Amino acid sequence: MTSADVHDVRDPELPGRLLTVERDTLVPLLRTRPDEDFARRTAACPGWSVRDVLAHCSAALTRVVDDRLEEGVFSPESNDRDIAERAGWSNARIVDELERAMTEAGPVIAKAGGALDGVGLGEWVHAGDVREALGEPGAYAGAGLPDALALLAWLTRERRHVPLQADLDDVDEPLRLGDPLAPRPPARYIGDATTLVRLYSGRPAAGAAYELAGAEPAELNIFG
Repeated sequence: MTSADVHDVRDPELPGRLLTVERDTLVPLLRTRPDEDFARRTAACPGWSVRDVLAHCSAALTRVVDDRLEEGVFSPESNDRDIAERAGWSNARIVDELERAMTEAGPVIAKAGGALDGVGLGEWVHAGDVREALGEPGAYAGAGLPDALALLAWLTRERRHVPLQADLDDVDEPLRLGDPLAPRPPARYIGDATTLVRLYSGRPAAGAAYELAGAEPAELNIFG
């Protein structure tokens, strides 16, 4: 199986693996940061600080672990309530909850048959939001990027998203995303993998060098 075809088969362990890799990278970084860094604003999530993003991530994954996925969960209103509930917590307590949830959520997501796979990718993207706000290099890259690309390909196929062939500067083989049976011809992307992630997650990509033909950037956003 090539990277072009990896999206044809669901790997139930993929979201959990992605979360584990990210946990081992992000949590040690957060534990070295002073409290004032948690108050930094994030470009990707207007109105949210680093602390808010982390509180949202830890709450979302804890809901998955505890099977508290009532109607309306993950809506803007629900997210704001989760953040508000943690307003009195220390930054260290939020990081502790995040570490536990990133450890325990994988098996739950694996058993959900694909319904929660997007949560795994969303948490990884939010980790990139945090790294970018903290001025860390390679915000949407790192050890988890190959798994993130594989999960992105799977999700876009399952959601019958815009078909696209990505010729990535930093990946040997093309990556096919979206609905392979769509009536429209596949769009074409040429550029690096991190910019592709930014486009699919609705993150700022201004100044990035890439080519996109056959689709508008807004059509690629799977979270919008």
